[in-house]
Amino acid sequence: MSLDNAPDEVKLAVDLIMLLETHNIPVETALGALEIVRQDFLRKQQEATTGGVE
Repeated sequence: MSLDNAPDEVKLAVDLIMLLETHNIPVETALGALEIVRQDFLRKQQEATTGGVE
């Protein structure tokens, strides 16, 4: 199956999986880092929707 027509988030997910696996990142380390990234992007999304005002 080709990723050419896949949504961007699928392409990015595949790239991230390959990066983490290539560097033999332990599962717990990868999950912890991904949670940090998730929280950061959720904060950025919230700021974008509120104009930076909470």
